[in-house]
Amino acid sequence: MAGIEHIEVEPDEAGMRLDRWFKVHFPGLGFGQLQKLMRSGQVRVDGGRVKTDARVQPGQVVRVPPLDVDAKGPKSGPIASKDLKHSSDSDLLSRMLLHEDEKVFVLNKPAGLAVQGGSGLNRHLDKMLEAWTSKKGEKPRLVHRLDRDTSGVLVVARTRGAAQKLATAFRERDTKKTYWALVKGVPRKHEDKISTWLVKEATPDGDRMRIAKHGEDGADHAITYYRVLEMAAQSLAWLEMEPYTGRTHQLRVHALHMGHPIIGDPKYFDDDHNWDFPGGVQKRLHLHARHIDIPHPDGGRLRVTAPMPPHMVQTWNLLGLDMASAGEPDDE
Repeated sequence: MAGIEHIEVEPDEAGMRLDRWFKVHFPGLGFGQLQKLMRSGQVRVDGGRVKTDARVQPGQVVRVPPLDVDAKGPKSGPIASKDLKHSSDSDLLSRMLLHEDEKVFVLNKPAGLAVQGGSGLNRHLDKMLEAWTSKKGEKPRLVHRLDRDTSGVLVVARTRGAAQKLATAFRERDTKKTYWALVKGVPRKHEDKISTWLVKEATPDGDRMRIAKHGEDGADHAITYYRVLEMAAQSLAWLEMEPYTGRTHQLRVHALHMGHPIIGDPKYFDDDHNWDFPGGVQKRLHLHARHIDIPHPDGGRLRVTAPMPPHMVQTWNLLGLDMASAGEPDDE
């Protein structure tokens, strides 16, 4: 049992309910126990009494009395940008781990970490996986990828045989991937299918995908299903998106094609002087690979859900969007 602690609220926790803040920092603390501590004035924010539904802001200091529960250890919780620079490969991978068995790792990739190498990249996931090379000398293998700025579920094979089976499942589209996105405006149809052709083109800012004509050289067919889960004042929409195909930047281009680009997208969100970017929302890509359902190499289905990244949690808190209202997929 620790003594009295004074913990400063982090920028990524802006707008978080106090009871949720305690759940993140002290997962073993029961809600009834927390209420009792608050009623007796043992929990305070900036020296004042508060209720469990109070929303905390960066820089505020929470007084935490001695608790007979363990705080979250140093190897848990969201991965910040500074962690990507300074933590060891093994430590970071351990913090990303959502599922592990003899054939598969499933990770929650943080936004900002590239999956594979490229020009100017000092660190990427494929290289980091060398830290988990088995005693037999087998390095875990990537079987699909996520954009650098997209967070969420990433499946990694632990053996050559598992990699072949998982790659086949992706190639034959025997997988179901569900993404959450926050987009500008609200689509007229609250549920629809988007079917286009995409082609890569070089621009001064690097490669970019665009909508192509059927039959255009190098174009690939791309299909996405989406539905609106919730709206924020008719100016923003929380979408659930399911890519049937897996083209580069597919969801980002399809959102733009609808006229509703993903908030914070550095490549496909064009500034509109007639539209105000929501105050308090970070200009980072609001796209998260939330859930995957894929055949397990040993049989059966593997279903894993990834918690949202801190910048999206902050936005959901600020906008009052209720994650519970989406319903949770059934995990393993």
